[in-house]
Parts: sequence; C-alpha cells; structure tokens
Amino acid sequence: MKNKGKIAAVLLLSLSIMLSGCKVTTKNEVSEVPAPTEGTETAADNSAVDIELLGMSANEADLNIVRDQLSKNGFNVKLNIQADYGTFKAQQDAGNYDIALSSWTTVTGNPDYAVRSLFKTGGDYSILADSEIDALIDEAAAQTPEQFKETYKKFEEQLVFEKAYIAPLYNSLKAQAFNQEVLNKDSVRISKSRSLPWEELDFNDTSKRASEALVLQSTMPTLTSLDPIKGNDGSINIINTNMYVRLVNLTDDDKITSEGSLSLNHAIAEGNSEYYFILRDDINFAQIKDKLAVDTGERVGADDVIFSLNRAKDKNSVPDHRTYTLHEHIQNVELVTDVATLESIKVSGSSETVKAALEKGLDSKISSLVADKTQADNAGGKYQVVKLTTTTPFPQVLNYLAHQSAGIVSKKQVEAINTYDVATFDVNKDIPYGDQNTVTEGSQYNNTLYTSGPYILSYKNDYEAIFYKNPGYMKGTEHEPRINNIKIRFIKDADSSLSALRSGEIHLYYGVSETKYDVVKGDSKLALQTIPSNAVSYLLFNTKNRPVAESADLRKAVLYSINQDEILAYYAGNKFKATSTLSPLVQTGLELKADSAKVKEFLNAYKASK
Repeated sequence: MKNKGKIAAVLLLSLSIMLSGCKVTTKNEVSEVPAPTEGTETAADNSAVDIELLGMSANEADLNIVRDQLSKNGFNVKLNIQADYGTFKAQQDAGNYDIALSSWTTVTGNPDYAVRSLFKTGGDYSILADSEIDALIDEAAAQTPEQFKETYKKFEEQLVFEKAYIAPLYNSLKAQAFNQEVLNKDSVRISKSRSLPWEELDFNDTSKRASEALVLQSTMPTLTSLDPIKGNDGSINIINTNMYVRLVNLTDDDKITSEGSLSLNHAIAEGNSEYYFILRDDINFAQIKDKLAVDTGERVGADDVIFSLNRAKDKNSVPDHRTYTLHEHIQNVELVTDVATLESIKVSGSSETVKAALEKGLDSKISSLVADKTQADNAGGKYQVVKLTTTTPFPQVLNYLAHQSAGIVSKKQVEAINTYDVATFDVNKDIPYGDQNTVTEGSQYNNTLYTSGPYILSYKNDYEAIFYKNPGYMKGTEHEPRINNIKIRFIKDADSSLSALRSGEIHLYYGVSETKYDVVKGDSKLALQTIPSNAVSYLLFNTKNRPVAESADLRKAVLYSINQDEILAYYAGNKFKATSTLSPLVQTGLELKADSAKVKEFLNAYKASK
C-alpha cells in the first residue's frame, strides 16, 4: 500500500508492499468464471474490435475474467501480461496497451487523495487533462463531508459514465495472515489505510527480540526511491512509512492522531487554514555504519520539518518528484517562537486557545519555545512548535501529512547528498538521496540514509532487504521498536508467499488474496486478519496513442462489457462493487451495470466513425 502522492502501474498502490488483489491462476481455471449477462451480442457487422489489455502475472485471474467478458461482447483481446511491476511500468510508459489493469489504495483515508493525483491535470500519476474534472476535484476539496458528496457524485458521472476514463472492477478487503505461534497476536495491527507499523510487532517469546529477525514479504525487489517524496507505490510505501516519522498518523479506522508521531499534539486554528504542531524531543536520526544501525546523535527537529515539507510541496525540489500534488495546498511552514501567539489564537470551532490544545496531556506545560532543536527539553517545558498554513481552508491537509511522502528527512544530510543541479540532473552520473543502488549490495553500495522513523534499511539484494531498529527512536516509551532486526524477503508469486508463511520461512504475509482465506483458516498455526479497505481495482484507458484515446464510444463499449457480479462471484463475495476510487469513502449511489445493448450501440458508433 497504495496499494499524498498519487497511470496505471503506479496506481498499483493497493498492492502496498505485497500484491494482494488476485489469485495467480491459469487460463483453464478462469474458464469456470460465470458466463456474461444473458443476451450479450457482438457488434452488428460481426467484426471484432482489437483491444490490448496490459497487466501483471499476479493479477492473471482478473485479466482472464476481463478478457472473457470483452471477448463475448465483440472484442478481440490481446493479453499483455508482464512478470513484475518493473516490466509492467516499462510497457505502460511505452504506450503498449489500450487498457491497463490498475488499482489504487487511498492510504490517507480522505477522498481528495482518491482523485487528485490520479485524475487532475498535472497530477503525479494523471493521464488526464480535463478542465471539468479539474473543477470538480477542486470544488470538493474545499467542502465539508456533508457538501462534497454531491460534488463527488458529479465527478463520478463525468469520469466513469460520461467520458469513460476508467472502468471499475471491484473494491477489496485488506487482509494479512501471520504465524501466531511466533508473533504476539496483540502486537499485529491491521489498519484501513495506514501501512503496517513495524515498531509494534513483537514475538511471543520476547527474549528473541535482539537475537532473531522478524521476516516479512514483498513482491518488488526494485525500490522506486528511499527518498519519501520520490515514490508512491507498492515497492516502497510500507518501507518509507516505517523509515520516516511524520507530524501525524492515522488510526486503524482512518482518524487523524498525534499518537506515535513526531508531534505530541496538534491543533487547527480558526478559519481552518492554520495548523500547529508541538514536537517531541526524543527522536534522533539513524544511519548505517558497517551495515549496522547507529544513533547519529542528531535530533529530529523543526528545521527538518520545515525543510521536508517545503521540498514535498515543491515540484522542482528533486528530479522525478512524484508526490508534490499531495502537498500543493501547503502555503507556508514556519517556526513559532512566541508563546503569546499560541495564547491569542482560538481552536477552530472552540473557545479553547491553541496553547491549551497543544498542552493537553503533557507532563510539562509550555514555558518557552526554542528555535534551536538541541535546546528543546520537553520535561523542562521547552518545546518547538511548527505552524503550517494552507493556501485555502483545507482540513484534509492533515491526511496528507500522515502519508509516507510527508516523512521527515534530515535537512543536513539531504542537502549534503543532493548537490546536483535539479535542472541538469544526469541519471547516469548524479546520485540522489535515497537511490536504491546505494543500498544494494555490490560495487555501488554506499548507504547514506538518515532515517527519522523506527527502522532503517541496511542493505538489500535480489533475495531480501535487511532493516534494523533506530536506536534513537523514542527510547523508553511504548513506541520504541520491540524487534531489533526485520527482513523482507522478495517473493514475486502470491502462492509462493503463502507457502513460505505456512512453512515458517516468513512470519507475516501482508496482502493475502481472498481466494486463499480458507487455506489460512485451515492452518492452526496461522491467524487471518481482514478489514474493509480503500483499495479499488479498475481498468485505466490509454489516453495518448491508441484509438481508445480518441473515442469515448470505444471506451464506453469496454465499460459496459464489465460485469461486476461475475467478478464478485468468482471471489465468493469477498470483493465489493465499486464505481470509482472514491467508492470506499463516499457513497454516491452510482453503480455500473453490464449492458450488452449499450456495448453494441457504442461499438457500432465507433466503427461508423472510423
């Protein structure tokens, strides 16, 4: 997951770290999928329309179901199945598809994230440039939940039914299975949006914390970037979430919380454009020496927060910035040094002062605010407070601050590494902070990571990635990481991942397919956790260099060929109907229904226009 920042391949965020959407199956197995809606016909002239469907081998079941539905509705389907994310992305970038099997997980828990990066002109992963779509996204962003339901309904009408930029397939459960003989079940969380927090995981036998590794699984050995603003996909979301602390977190049910974050408390001022965060003083950056984690002695402070969020919102702060649209509502981030300022400002919708809100639950009240992070002393009442101002009233900004792309990096370290000129960046010679080659075993290994979160990546190869706990992370608190060493094994095949869990090779499998629930339940040493997720799978159309880019009729013919009831039946009711990426968050009342008559109508209209 996910799987603020956010088409097709990158939208595989609903994979999180592990592909969880589908069973890997053969084409013969998919022949058992129910037949299309009775009465389905091909186009009147009986000439099939060529269409190329791109996807990954991990999603072969879905690809074959969609292929069969399209084939029975007048299409000649060519499957372009790639082995992994890297080759999938290469095919997509080359434009070698008409429709791509895509998915998106709203890992911030707010509807703006479900649409902005995907469908707004200039969005991180958008292939659209549609002013009507843009206007509806911006209109909804400024509204309250009571107001934006109708606006998002208009958005879905345009995106799906009027212009058919996507064809929805289903909404998924989020599931993980773990070895309950090894892991303490009370330490294993499953959250609707947030990635699995590693620091809370623990062994049943706590004496093993320092001596044994906890082993997880991932499908993607190639990591997009370990700089949190340069990637937003299943290869790194869970990794960067656990390597960089943020100003706020999400609870398991998508509420904003300061619990376990860099802030002790946060407050929204009157007008909903100013946000205040009081920082904790017990987190230091970690680095790697001799492939082991050490405490740098450098505290994570306000200067790092200001630096991190300013670069997050700036499209030109790094080459290939992939998450800037998540943070484009940030206007300014600054240090507050006057306690009187906090006493003079009221909390939104309350008579309480911002100072009082920030002091709630603190052992020591605010006696002074310091500019130098090394002078902060929470026990002595000396704090750092950061103020963030948005361009417009926008409470959803907090959700984006909980996203991995808002992870706090070291100002000193990133500036020391990123000495290149962004405008003339040369991928062949310039080495940016977070380049995966610098943590990959071999001649290029030179780990320069400074991480503010509970863990740091030491090294990786094609087989596994090795992480160690940050020795300077909230020591002595309930948030100090329990287990010293975490390994991620790279296992591309979903069935192989489940076999590895059952054999004890891995301890937790994050992203179990619905088709494997019964297998997990039948193994007494395993426990299964599920929760309704914000993950939606859909078909994304090529809008650049294929006939589907020019013909809404052709796209609508594909759209109305999709029979969600058949797909849900294949998954034994463990998938749910979806209309767009908004479906898990906003109930618009709209629904896609397969319609062979409409398919015939739109295909004939397309053929007549050729």
